[in-house]
Amino acid sequence: MDITSINSYWYVIGASLIIIISYLFNLVSQKWNIPAVLLLIALGIVIRYTTGINHIDGNSPILNILGVVGLIMIVLEAALDLELKKEKTGLIIKSFFVASIALSLSSYLIALCIQFILETDLFIALVYAIPLSIMSSAIIIPSISQLSEKKKEFMIYESTFSDILGIMFFYFLLSSVEYKTAGELGWNIFGNIFVTLLISVVLSYILIYLFQKIKTKVKLFLLISVLVLLYAVGKMMHLSSLIIILFFGLIINNREIFFGKKLQKYFDTTELANVLKDFKTITEETAFVVRTFFFVIFGLTISLSTLFKFDVFVISILFLIILYAVRYITLRLFIGKDFETELFIAPRGLITVLLFFAIPKEFQNQEFESGILLFLIIASSIIMAIALIKYDKKSKLEQPEKDYKDSTDAEIEG
Repeated sequence: MDITSINSYWYVIGASLIIIISYLFNLVSQKWNIPAVLLLIALGIVIRYTTGINHIDGNSPILNILGVVGLIMIVLEAALDLELKKEKTGLIIKSFFVASIALSLSSYLIALCIQFILETDLFIALVYAIPLSIMSSAIIIPSISQLSEKKKEFMIYESTFSDILGIMFFYFLLSSVEYKTAGELGWNIFGNIFVTLLISVVLSYILIYLFQKIKTKVKLFLLISVLVLLYAVGKMMHLSSLIIILFFGLIINNREIFFGKKLQKYFDTTELANVLKDFKTITEETAFVVRTFFFVIFGLTISLSTLFKFDVFVISILFLIILYAVRYITLRLFIGKDFETELFIAPRGLITVLLFFAIPKEFQNQEFESGILLFLIIASSIIMAIALIKYDKKSKLEQPEKDYKDSTDAEIEG
Protein backbone atom coordinates (compact mmCIF):
# COMPACT_ATOMS: atom_id res chain seq x y z
CA MET A 1 0.00 0.00 0.00
CA ASP A 2 1.64 3.26 -1.11
CA ILE A 3 1.87 6.44 0.91
CA THR A 4 -0.85 8.14 -1.13
CA SER A 5 -3.46 5.55 -0.27
CA ILE A 6 -2.40 5.62 3.40
CA ASN A 7 -2.79 9.40 3.51
CA SER A 8 -6.19 9.16 1.85
CA TYR A 9 -7.41 6.70 4.45
CA TRP A 10 -6.16 8.93 7.26
CA TYR A 11 -8.04 11.88 5.77
CA VAL A 12 -11.23 9.79 5.63
CA ILE A 13 -10.73 8.62 9.22
CA GLY A 14 -10.02 12.17 10.38
CA ALA A 15 -13.08 13.64 8.65
CA SER A 16 -15.31 10.89 10.04
CA LEU A 17 -14.00 11.38 13.57
CA ILE A 18 -14.54 15.14 13.34
CA ILE A 19 -18.21 14.65 12.40
CA ILE A 20 -18.69 12.09 15.20
CA ILE A 21 -17.03 14.41 17.74
CA SER A 22 -19.14 17.33 16.47
CA TYR A 23 -22.29 15.30 17.10
CA LEU A 24 -21.10 14.62 20.65
CA PHE A 25 -20.39 18.34 21.05
CA ASN A 26 -24.03 19.02 20.10
CA LEU A 27 -25.17 16.67 22.86
CA VAL A 28 -22.91 18.45 25.32
CA SER A 29 -24.24 21.80 24.11
CA GLN A 30 -27.85 20.72 24.64
CA LYS A 31 -27.15 19.36 28.13
CA TRP A 32 -24.86 22.08 29.52
CA ASN A 33 -25.62 25.03 27.19
CA ILE A 34 -21.99 25.26 26.05
CA PRO A 35 -21.95 26.58 22.46
CA ALA A 36 -20.83 23.75 20.19
CA VAL A 37 -18.96 26.29 18.08
CA LEU A 38 -16.50 26.94 20.92
CA LEU A 39 -15.82 23.24 21.22
CA LEU A 40 -15.27 22.95 17.45
CA ILE A 41 -12.83 25.87 17.43
CA ALA A 42 -11.03 24.32 20.41
CA LEU A 43 -10.86 21.01 18.52
CA GLY A 44 -9.24 22.78 15.57
CA ILE A 45 -6.69 24.44 17.89
CA VAL A 46 -5.89 21.08 19.52
CA ILE A 47 -5.42 19.46 16.10
CA ARG A 48 -3.11 22.29 15.05
CA TYR A 49 -0.87 22.09 18.10
CA THR A 50 -0.81 18.29 18.38
CA THR A 51 -0.21 17.53 14.70
CA GLY A 52 2.03 20.48 13.84
CA ILE A 53 -0.28 21.72 11.08
CA ASN A 54 0.56 25.39 10.55
CA HIS A 55 0.24 26.07 6.84
CA ILE A 56 -3.49 26.86 6.82
CA ASP A 57 -4.32 30.55 6.88
CA GLY A 58 -7.51 32.57 6.97
CA ASN A 59 -7.49 33.04 3.19
CA SER A 60 -7.64 29.30 2.59
CA PRO A 61 -9.99 28.54 -0.35
CA ILE A 62 -11.40 25.62 1.65
CA LEU A 63 -12.39 27.93 4.51
CA ASN A 64 -13.95 30.44 2.11
CA ILE A 65 -15.96 27.77 0.26
CA LEU A 66 -17.17 26.21 3.50
CA GLY A 67 -18.09 29.66 4.79
CA VAL A 68 -20.18 30.54 1.73
CA VAL A 69 -21.99 27.18 1.61
CA GLY A 70 -22.47 27.28 5.38
CA LEU A 71 -23.95 30.76 5.16
CA ILE A 72 -26.43 29.65 2.49
CA MET A 73 -27.48 26.56 4.42
CA ILE A 74 -27.85 28.43 7.72
CA VAL A 75 -30.08 31.14 6.21
CA LEU A 76 -32.10 28.49 4.36
CA GLU A 77 -32.43 26.46 7.56
CA ALA A 78 -33.66 29.55 9.42
CA ALA A 79 -36.09 30.54 6.62
CA LEU A 80 -37.62 27.05 6.61
CA ASP A 81 -38.44 27.48 10.30
CA LEU A 82 -39.98 30.94 10.04
CA GLU A 83 -43.77 31.17 9.92
CA LEU A 84 -45.29 34.38 8.59
CA LYS A 85 -48.55 34.85 10.40
CA LYS A 86 -50.59 37.98 10.98
CA GLU A 87 -50.21 37.71 14.73
CA LYS A 88 -46.41 37.66 14.33
CA THR A 89 -46.21 40.90 12.35
CA GLY A 90 -45.24 42.94 15.42
CA LEU A 91 -42.54 40.43 16.38
CA ILE A 92 -41.03 40.49 12.88
CA ILE A 93 -41.02 44.30 12.75
CA LYS A 94 -39.44 44.57 16.21
CA SER A 95 -36.73 42.04 15.39
CA PHE A 96 -35.93 43.85 12.12
CA PHE A 97 -35.52 47.22 13.79
CA VAL A 98 -33.50 45.79 16.69
CA ALA A 99 -31.17 44.01 14.23
CA SER A 100 -30.75 46.98 11.86
CA ILE A 101 -30.32 49.69 14.52
CA ALA A 102 -27.96 47.59 16.67
CA LEU A 103 -25.90 46.67 13.61
CA SER A 104 -25.66 50.25 12.31
CA LEU A 105 -24.95 51.94 15.65
CA SER A 106 -22.47 49.28 16.80
CA SER A 107 -20.61 49.45 13.49
CA TYR A 108 -20.33 53.23 13.67
CA LEU A 109 -19.14 53.35 17.30
CA ILE A 110 -16.64 50.53 16.84
CA ALA A 111 -15.41 52.18 13.63
CA LEU A 112 -14.75 55.40 15.54
CA CYS A 113 -12.67 53.43 18.04
CA ILE A 114 -10.74 51.66 15.27
CA GLN A 115 -10.17 54.96 13.50
CA PHE A 116 -8.70 56.45 16.69
CA ILE A 117 -6.64 53.39 17.70
CA LEU A 118 -5.17 52.57 14.28
CA GLU A 119 -5.10 56.17 13.05
CA THR A 120 -6.80 55.15 9.83
CA ASP A 121 -9.68 56.67 7.87
CA LEU A 122 -13.31 56.00 8.79
CA PHE A 123 -13.98 53.98 5.63
CA ILE A 124 -11.40 51.30 6.43
CA ALA A 125 -12.48 51.38 10.08
CA LEU A 126 -16.06 50.61 8.99
CA VAL A 127 -14.85 47.74 6.80
CA TYR A 128 -13.46 46.12 9.95
CA ALA A 129 -16.30 47.19 12.25
CA ILE A 130 -19.23 45.74 10.31
CA PRO A 131 -18.14 42.06 10.59
CA LEU A 132 -17.61 42.53 14.33
CA SER A 133 -21.14 43.91 14.71
CA ILE A 134 -23.01 41.01 13.08
CA MET A 135 -24.71 38.43 15.28
CA SER A 136 -24.20 34.79 14.33
CA SER A 137 -27.33 32.84 13.44
CA ALA A 138 -25.00 29.85 12.95
CA ILE A 139 -24.42 29.82 16.71
CA ILE A 140 -27.75 31.21 17.93
CA ILE A 141 -30.24 29.00 16.08
CA PRO A 142 -28.87 25.62 17.30
CA SER A 143 -28.43 26.95 20.87
CA ILE A 144 -31.85 28.37 21.80
CA SER A 145 -34.11 25.32 21.75
CA GLN A 146 -34.88 25.67 25.47
CA LEU A 147 -36.13 29.26 25.21
CA SER A 148 -39.84 30.05 25.22
CA GLU A 149 -41.44 30.04 21.78
CA LYS A 150 -41.74 33.82 21.66
CA LYS A 151 -38.13 34.45 22.68
CA LYS A 152 -36.88 31.76 20.31
CA GLU A 153 -38.76 33.19 17.33
CA PHE A 154 -37.50 36.69 18.11
CA MET A 155 -33.88 35.48 18.22
CA ILE A 156 -34.25 33.51 14.97
CA TYR A 157 -35.69 36.53 13.15
CA GLU A 158 -33.20 38.97 14.64
CA SER A 159 -30.09 36.86 14.00
CA THR A 160 -31.22 36.12 10.42
CA PHE A 161 -31.87 39.82 9.77
CA SER A 162 -28.48 40.65 11.31
CA ASP A 163 -26.73 38.20 8.97
CA ILE A 164 -28.49 39.44 5.85
CA LEU A 165 -28.27 43.16 6.62
CA GLY A 166 -24.66 42.86 7.77
CA ILE A 167 -23.57 41.16 4.55
CA MET A 168 -25.50 43.71 2.47
CA PHE A 169 -23.99 46.67 4.36
CA PHE A 170 -20.49 45.21 4.06
CA TYR A 171 -20.59 44.70 0.31
CA PHE A 172 -22.44 47.96 -0.32
CA LEU A 173 -19.67 49.72 1.60
CA LEU A 174 -16.98 48.06 -0.55
CA SER A 175 -18.85 48.96 -3.75
CA SER A 176 -19.33 52.57 -2.64
CA VAL A 177 -15.78 53.46 -3.73
CA GLU A 178 -16.94 53.08 -7.34
CA TYR A 179 -19.42 55.95 -7.02
CA LYS A 180 -18.54 59.64 -6.88
CA THR A 181 -21.65 60.97 -5.14
CA ALA A 182 -23.97 59.82 -2.37
CA GLY A 183 -26.87 60.06 -4.83
CA GLU A 184 -25.29 57.54 -7.19
CA LEU A 185 -24.60 55.20 -4.29
CA GLY A 186 -28.16 55.56 -2.99
CA TRP A 187 -29.69 54.74 -6.35
CA ASN A 188 -27.35 51.77 -6.70
CA ILE A 189 -28.37 50.38 -3.29
CA PHE A 190 -32.08 50.95 -3.96
CA GLY A 191 -31.83 49.40 -7.42
CA ASN A 192 -29.83 46.46 -6.12
CA ILE A 193 -32.36 45.65 -3.42
CA PHE A 194 -35.35 46.12 -5.76
CA VAL A 195 -33.87 43.93 -8.50
CA THR A 196 -32.81 41.27 -6.00
CA LEU A 197 -36.28 41.17 -4.41
CA LEU A 198 -37.94 40.89 -7.82
CA ILE A 199 -35.58 38.13 -8.96
CA SER A 200 -35.96 36.34 -5.62
CA VAL A 201 -39.75 36.15 -5.84
CA VAL A 202 -39.80 35.10 -9.51
CA LEU A 203 -37.06 32.48 -9.13
CA SER A 204 -38.63 31.08 -5.96
CA TYR A 205 -41.95 30.43 -7.69
CA ILE A 206 -40.22 28.91 -10.73
CA LEU A 207 -38.02 26.66 -8.61
CA ILE A 208 -40.90 25.47 -6.44
CA TYR A 209 -43.03 24.78 -9.53
CA LEU A 210 -40.26 22.77 -11.20
CA PHE A 211 -39.36 21.08 -7.94
CA GLN A 212 -42.84 19.58 -7.51
CA LYS A 213 -42.69 18.22 -11.08
CA ILE A 214 -39.56 16.16 -10.43
CA LYS A 215 -40.66 12.63 -9.62
CA THR A 216 -37.25 10.99 -9.18
CA LYS A 217 -36.07 10.20 -5.65
CA VAL A 218 -32.78 12.04 -6.11
CA LYS A 219 -33.80 15.70 -6.19
CA LEU A 220 -33.15 17.40 -2.83
CA PHE A 221 -29.43 17.96 -3.37
CA LEU A 222 -30.26 19.03 -6.92
CA LEU A 223 -32.37 21.84 -5.49
CA ILE A 224 -29.67 22.81 -2.99
CA SER A 225 -27.13 22.88 -5.83
CA VAL A 226 -29.38 25.18 -7.86
CA LEU A 227 -29.76 27.54 -4.87
CA VAL A 228 -25.99 27.63 -4.32
CA LEU A 229 -25.52 28.29 -8.05
CA LEU A 230 -28.03 31.16 -7.97
CA TYR A 231 -26.31 32.63 -4.91
CA ALA A 232 -22.87 32.51 -6.56
CA VAL A 233 -24.11 33.96 -9.86
CA GLY A 234 -25.97 36.68 -7.98
CA LYS A 235 -22.83 37.62 -6.03
CA MET A 236 -20.87 37.87 -9.29
CA MET A 237 -23.58 40.25 -10.54
CA HIS A 238 -23.23 42.25 -7.29
CA LEU A 239 -26.73 41.36 -6.12
CA SER A 240 -27.76 40.70 -2.50
CA SER A 241 -27.99 36.98 -3.22
CA LEU A 242 -28.80 35.96 0.32
CA ILE A 243 -32.28 37.44 -0.18
CA ILE A 244 -32.89 34.81 -2.89
CA ILE A 245 -32.20 32.04 -0.38
CA LEU A 246 -34.31 33.71 2.30
CA PHE A 247 -37.33 34.24 0.04
CA PHE A 248 -37.23 30.68 -1.30
CA GLY A 249 -37.32 29.27 2.23
CA LEU A 250 -40.05 31.66 3.35
CA ILE A 251 -42.29 30.98 0.33
CA ILE A 252 -42.06 27.19 0.45
CA ASN A 253 -42.62 27.17 4.24
CA ASN A 254 -45.55 29.61 4.07
CA ARG A 255 -47.48 28.18 1.16
CA GLU A 256 -50.89 29.26 2.45
CA ILE A 257 -49.81 32.92 2.20
CA PHE A 258 -47.93 32.90 -1.11
CA PHE A 259 -50.09 30.41 -3.02
CA GLY A 260 -53.55 31.97 -3.31
CA LYS A 261 -56.56 30.40 -4.96
CA LYS A 262 -55.41 31.45 -8.44
CA LEU A 263 -52.02 29.79 -8.00
CA GLN A 264 -53.17 26.61 -6.27
CA LYS A 265 -54.06 25.01 -9.59
CA TYR A 266 -50.38 25.25 -10.58
CA PHE A 267 -48.91 24.18 -7.23
CA ASP A 268 -49.65 20.93 -5.44
CA THR A 269 -49.44 22.20 -1.85
CA THR A 270 -50.01 18.70 -0.45
CA GLU A 271 -47.05 17.31 -2.38
CA LEU A 272 -44.90 20.27 -1.34
CA ALA A 273 -45.83 19.74 2.32
CA ASN A 274 -44.73 16.10 2.10
CA VAL A 275 -41.43 17.00 0.48
CA LEU A 276 -40.74 19.95 2.79
CA LYS A 277 -40.18 17.66 5.76
CA ASP A 278 -37.40 15.77 3.93
CA PHE A 279 -35.96 19.03 2.60
CA LYS A 280 -35.76 20.48 6.12
CA THR A 281 -33.94 17.38 7.33
CA ILE A 282 -31.33 17.40 4.57
CA THR A 283 -30.85 21.17 4.99
CA GLU A 284 -30.22 20.78 8.73
CA GLU A 285 -27.84 17.85 8.15
CA THR A 286 -25.88 19.72 5.48
CA ALA A 287 -25.66 22.86 7.62
CA PHE A 288 -24.38 20.73 10.50
CA VAL A 289 -21.59 19.15 8.42
CA VAL A 290 -20.51 22.41 6.77
CA ARG A 291 -20.59 24.30 10.07
CA THR A 292 -18.53 21.56 11.70
CA PHE A 293 -15.68 21.67 9.19
CA PHE A 294 -15.74 25.47 8.91
CA PHE A 295 -15.12 26.07 12.60
CA VAL A 296 -12.62 23.23 12.95
CA ILE A 297 -10.58 24.60 10.02
CA PHE A 298 -10.94 28.09 11.49
CA GLY A 299 -9.46 26.68 14.71
CA LEU A 300 -6.53 25.39 12.66
CA THR A 301 -5.77 28.97 11.56
CA ILE A 302 -5.63 30.36 15.10
CA SER A 303 -2.43 31.26 16.89
CA LEU A 304 -3.09 31.31 20.64
CA SER A 305 -0.31 33.81 21.22
CA THR A 306 -2.54 36.58 19.82
CA LEU A 307 -4.98 36.13 22.71
CA PHE A 308 -2.41 36.97 25.35
CA LYS A 309 -1.56 40.45 24.11
CA PHE A 310 -2.63 43.19 26.51
CA ASP A 311 -3.76 45.57 23.77
CA VAL A 312 -5.91 42.82 22.21
CA PHE A 313 -7.58 42.23 25.58
CA VAL A 314 -8.28 45.93 26.23
CA ILE A 315 -9.60 46.65 22.71
CA SER A 316 -11.77 43.52 22.74
CA ILE A 317 -13.31 44.44 26.11
CA LEU A 318 -14.03 47.94 24.77
CA PHE A 319 -15.78 46.48 21.71
CA LEU A 320 -17.81 44.10 23.90
CA ILE A 321 -18.98 46.99 26.07
CA ILE A 322 -20.10 48.88 22.95
CA LEU A 323 -21.91 45.86 21.51
CA TYR A 324 -23.87 45.06 24.67
CA ALA A 325 -24.56 48.71 25.54
CA VAL A 326 -26.06 49.32 22.08
CA ARG A 327 -27.98 46.06 22.32
CA TYR A 328 -29.39 47.04 25.71
CA ILE A 329 -30.60 50.38 24.35
CA THR A 330 -32.30 48.87 21.27
CA LEU A 331 -33.97 46.07 23.23
CA ARG A 332 -35.13 48.57 25.84
CA LEU A 333 -36.69 50.71 23.11
CA PHE A 334 -38.47 47.94 21.20
CA ILE A 335 -39.17 45.25 23.80
CA GLY A 336 -39.40 47.32 26.96
CA LYS A 337 -38.98 44.61 29.60
CA ASP A 338 -38.05 40.97 30.18
CA PHE A 339 -35.15 40.95 27.72
CA GLU A 340 -32.29 39.96 30.04
CA THR A 341 -31.71 36.64 28.28
CA GLU A 342 -31.97 38.11 24.77
CA LEU A 343 -29.52 40.86 25.78
CA PHE A 344 -26.68 38.39 26.24
CA ILE A 345 -27.52 36.12 23.28
CA ALA A 346 -25.39 38.00 20.77
CA PRO A 347 -22.46 35.79 19.73
CA ARG A 348 -20.15 36.51 16.82
CA GLY A 349 -19.27 33.61 14.51
CA LEU A 350 -19.37 32.40 10.92
CA ILE A 351 -20.36 35.66 9.21
CA THR A 352 -17.83 37.66 11.24
CA VAL A 353 -15.02 35.32 10.21
CA LEU A 354 -16.19 35.03 6.60
CA LEU A 355 -16.41 38.81 6.04
CA PHE A 356 -13.16 39.46 7.90
CA PHE A 357 -11.32 37.20 5.48
CA ALA A 358 -13.20 38.79 2.55
CA ILE A 359 -11.70 42.25 3.15
CA PRO A 360 -9.85 43.19 -0.08
CA LYS A 361 -6.08 43.67 0.21
CA GLU A 362 -6.31 47.36 -0.66
CA PHE A 363 -8.49 47.94 2.41
CA GLN A 364 -6.57 45.75 4.86
CA ASN A 365 -4.74 47.26 7.82
CA GLN A 366 -1.88 45.10 9.07
CA GLU A 367 -2.03 46.73 12.49
CA PHE A 368 -5.47 45.27 13.21
CA GLU A 369 -4.89 42.24 15.45
CA SER A 370 -6.74 39.10 14.36
CA GLY A 371 -6.78 38.10 18.02
CA ILE A 372 -9.56 40.66 18.55
CA LEU A 373 -11.74 38.62 16.20
CA LEU A 374 -11.08 35.41 18.12
CA PHE A 375 -11.51 37.09 21.50
CA LEU A 376 -14.93 38.50 20.54
CA ILE A 377 -16.12 35.12 19.23
CA ILE A 378 -15.01 33.27 22.36
CA ALA A 379 -16.15 35.93 24.86
CA SER A 380 -19.58 36.53 23.28
CA SER A 381 -20.19 32.77 23.04
CA ILE A 382 -19.26 32.26 26.71
CA ILE A 383 -21.55 35.15 27.73
CA MET A 384 -24.37 33.55 25.73
CA ALA A 385 -23.71 30.18 27.39
CA ILE A 386 -23.91 31.73 30.87
CA ALA A 387 -27.17 33.50 29.96
CA LEU A 388 -28.72 30.27 28.65
CA ILE A 389 -27.62 28.31 31.73
CA LYS A 390 -29.15 30.98 33.97
CA TYR A 391 -32.38 30.94 31.93
CA ASP A 392 -32.53 27.14 32.09
CA LYS A 393 -32.12 27.12 35.88
CA LYS A 394 -34.75 29.82 36.27
CA SER A 395 -37.20 27.88 34.06
CA LYS A 396 -36.69 24.69 36.10
CA LEU A 397 -37.34 26.60 39.32
CA GLU A 398 -40.49 28.20 37.94
CA GLN A 399 -41.88 24.96 36.46
CA PRO A 400 -42.65 23.24 39.83
CA GLU A 401 -44.40 26.41 40.99
CA LYS A 402 -46.49 26.46 37.82
CA ASP A 403 -47.30 22.73 38.15
CA TYR A 404 -48.32 23.26 41.79
CA LYS A 405 -50.53 26.23 40.87
CA ASP A 406 -52.16 24.29 38.04
CA SER A 407 -52.88 21.29 40.29
CA THR A 408 -54.26 23.55 43.03
CA ASP A 409 -56.54 25.32 40.56
CA ALA A 410 -57.75 21.94 39.30
CA GLU A 411 -58.55 20.77 42.83
CA ILE A 412 -60.50 23.98 43.52
CA GLU A 413 -62.45 23.58 40.29
CA GLY A 414 -63.11 19.92 41.15
